[in-house]
Amino acid sequence: MPTTNPTTGPTVGFDLDMTLVDTRPGIRSTYRALSEESGVWVDADLAVSRLGPPLTWELKNWFPEDRVPWAVDRYRALYPDHAITTSPLLPGAVEALDAVRRAGGRSMVVTAKIGVNARMHLDFLGLAPDLLFGDLWAEAKGAALREQGASVYVGDHVGDVRGAHAAGALAVSVATGPCDADELREAGADVLLANGLKDFPGWLEEHLAAAGGR
Repeated sequence: MPTTNPTTGPTVGFDLDMTLVDTRPGIRSTYRALSEESGVWVDADLAVSRLGPPLTWELKNWFPEDRVPWAVDRYRALYPDHAITTSPLLPGAVEALDAVRRAGGRSMVVTAKIGVNARMHLDFLGLAPDLLFGDLWAEAKGAALREQGASVYVGDHVGDVRGAHAAGALAVSVATGPCDADELREAGADVLLANGLKDFPGWLEEHLAAAGGR
């Protein structure tokens, strides 16, 4: 059963990487540090071109199976020193969370990134969602969204579309990550914001008005 929402507006979920934050510079730097430390070559540019799925999936492309758990742990340990201060907000991120707040709702970040590293990004960049859920991917995101009664989930990946639909939420997509507009539409995105999150406040206002939510 969804958790009761004490607010009068909607609960809206957001992905983190390439939806709210451009984490490509920091993730690229972290992969390069891991490669230097481990002696295992990782094509950091290729890796950041396909952000979205769990870290383990990417590292399996580069490390022997028995070294993947170590590589995951080292990557996550290196991440704070290499990725937090080098990863900027994407345009419209602050305004998108503010729009949810103005509507009397709650914002939640649901990400495949582990919670502690996601929290560091949010704190450094001054983003303050009401809730944060980490280490979730695709349909697993849907469980957190459904539990909190989210009616909208905003993401940049086809996996985010699947997560939204698993929760019975609207899949609102932005083509700011590895998936282009055609891929997102083919995956079943309910809404595609042509100008990324910059379009979100206007869309949310129209959506709530049409639903009689204001």
